[in-house]
Amino acid sequence: MTIRQRIVLLIVLMCLASTAIGGYAVLQTRSSASEVKSVTEGVVPSALASADVVSLVKDVQLATMALVYAPDANLLAQAQEDLKARQTALREALARQARDAATHAQKGLVTQADESLANYFDAIRETAEMKAAGRDEIAQAFLYANVARYRDEMEKIVDTLRVEKNREKDDAIATLNGTLDSAAGTIGLVSAAAVILLSLVGWLLHRQIARPLTRMQATMSDIATSQDFTRRIEIGRMDEIGHSIVAFNQMIERIQESASLLRQKTTDIQAILQNMQQGILTVVEGGVVHPEYSAYLEQIFETDDIAGRNFMDLVFADAGLGADATSQVDAAIGACLGEDGINFVFNEHLLPTEVEKRLADGQVKVLDLSWSAITDDRDTIVRLMLCVRDVTQLRELAAEADEQRRSLEIIGEILAVGEEKFHRFMDSAHGFVHENEHIIRQSTEADDAAIAALFRNMHTIKGNARTYKLLHLTDVVHEAEQRLELLRSLEREANPWNPDALLKDVARVRDTLARYSEINEDKLGRRRMPVGTSRQPDMAAAQQPEAGLGHVRASLRLLEGARTDNLDELVSMRAAVHRILRVLDATSLNEVLTPVVEALPSLAAELGKAAPEVIIQDNGYRLRAEVTGMLENAFMHLLRNAIDHGIETVQARMAAGKPVAGRIRIEAGVDGQALQITVADDGRGLALGKIRATAVERGWIPAHATVSDEAIAAMIFEPGFSTADTVTAISGRGVGMDAVREFLSRSGGDISLRFTDNHVGAPFRQFQTVVSLPETFAVDSVAALAETSAHARKDTV
Repeated sequence: MTIRQRIVLLIVLMCLASTAIGGYAVLQTRSSASEVKSVTEGVVPSALASADVVSLVKDVQLATMALVYAPDANLLAQAQEDLKARQTALREALARQARDAATHAQKGLVTQADESLANYFDAIRETAEMKAAGRDEIAQAFLYANVARYRDEMEKIVDTLRVEKNREKDDAIATLNGTLDSAAGTIGLVSAAAVILLSLVGWLLHRQIARPLTRMQATMSDIATSQDFTRRIEIGRMDEIGHSIVAFNQMIERIQESASLLRQKTTDIQAILQNMQQGILTVVEGGVVHPEYSAYLEQIFETDDIAGRNFMDLVFADAGLGADATSQVDAAIGACLGEDGINFVFNEHLLPTEVEKRLADGQVKVLDLSWSAITDDRDTIVRLMLCVRDVTQLRELAAEADEQRRSLEIIGEILAVGEEKFHRFMDSAHGFVHENEHIIRQSTEADDAAIAALFRNMHTIKGNARTYKLLHLTDVVHEAEQRLELLRSLEREANPWNPDALLKDVARVRDTLARYSEINEDKLGRRRMPVGTSRQPDMAAAQQPEAGLGHVRASLRLLEGARTDNLDELVSMRAAVHRILRVLDATSLNEVLTPVVEALPSLAAELGKAAPEVIIQDNGYRLRAEVTGMLENAFMHLLRNAIDHGIETVQARMAAGKPVAGRIRIEAGVDGQALQITVADDGRGLALGKIRATAVERGWIPAHATVSDEAIAAMIFEPGFSTADTVTAISGRGVGMDAVREFLSRSGGDISLRFTDNHVGAPFRQFQTVVSLPETFAVDSVAALAETSAHARKDTV
């Protein structure tokens, strides 16, 4: 017989015994069901209800007392309602006792209780009426006289009824218990016989099943504890247990094979950890490093004290993160270990990916950190894995590559600028840098004039660099300009005068200029020729008018043919040569402004406007070299302002019926012993309304004051004035016209505005900007060449 058959036999016997016991129990239950029902549903609840009647009598008495002693009308009304409810409950309880009365004694007691209840309620009613009539003392006396007497009588009757009910209950329960005891005894005998039979069968099963299973379990536990997978369990009989033992032995054999394979893989992993050129470690609970880590990690950190060491000390000590960042990393690691895997996603951004680690020998290594979470089957983080790479050399190579890339970019920027233009720009920029250094060293505290001059010079360097598209220099100057912007703004208290910081900013600009000069000279070979050194003529010289060259040749012929004994002739020849040399030494206005004009298309594109048409009419007047650099700086501001503030957007111009591209006209002439250069554009005009609003806002003029258009227009020359709504890289910092006036004043010049329409008081008016310089800076090439030609013809005749 197999184990399955034995168990089936035991189950069948158990079912037969249970059926026999259950059948007898059903017969006994049916025979006594009516008795149990009568006791549980009739006698016992009735007896319990009789005890409740006593409690209800007391409740009625308490409600009556509350009514009699009620201090006010509200409480009296509440007491009356409560008394009615309790009287109703007492009547219903006596009615139920009348229905459940089983003996004549009980029925008589219920009848007596009804009669006493009527007297009791009448007495209470009379007492309540006295209380309602305001006769409190009589009501209280009546309460303790008539009401108390009827209450005592009622309680005695109810208590006697309760005793009768309890006696009936006890008798019924005793009878029922006797019947149940008889049935229980019979069932007990049958059950004992069944238990003896089943115990015998169970003992047989224990001997044939439990013992072999126990031996098998003990052997399995020994194998699991000792990890000796070479042991096997002996097989007794080839029943179900025997087959299970065979399967277990086969499983142990496979485990032995898997363990061997696992040992091999572990050996391979150890070999990898010992030989791989990357540091790998894991952080376990408590923030310590797990003993298993890659050997290369010791070479990275230059120590073998790694296993079991505090992770934060190993990796982030002397890493330059700062106390706050280090505490964030420590908190992030603590928030991940032992928690759900999603916590790593939430805190991964707090874990740094690169640090600069200073080792014990003072060496600094750049370490690349890569984090991963190791989770169990429940997605709980049990470890954090960190891959560490020493990328110091890579970063150095990247820095060198970046430096080379930047040098190539600078070379491209320099090559895009003509050699002479570049040298002029460098001379101008160096001059502004030296001037700023001088101002900073001479100023012991913040001064509005000094700050304005510093910012104006720096802003001019940035504008010129932007014009020539020297982008790297533009960025450096912009950063230096920011500190000066804070000093000019209302944040001066939060940004005090700091000469050392300002000199560092200037030094950065100077070093950047030096780098541009070094690349220009050393890598491009465009060294600046010393003064007086001859060089090949540039394109501008090559493009001199052929007529001018003819005049020069004629003058040379006059010099060669002049008689040295004729003083008048020599003086005349010297004057002619002097006129020619002055013309040759001067530069045309078009040539001076070409760098600024060439930068206007890109500026217009940044502002979303069409590139303007620039018309330059110099009327034959050329400019002395002393003012060409200054005029280039000045017109850089003037033309940028014309694009930014004067000429409208494409949509606005089309709506006004104007050509898409704006037009800027520049004209030179001499008036009253002064060289005048006028600038005008066909934009919307000078925004007098906005200028006035800005002046009122700054408190320069009263809100309702009458000020002429000319006075309002002159306010644009005030330092720091700007009508731009926002500060951009192009405008909005309040530097422009005051800088132009400052540049011109250094050369004895000036600047003013001249209205060209009659719309007095209009919000916008057309105007010209008039730049004035001493006449000595102008050379009338037409007159000089004509006079030289006339003199040459006279001498020829």
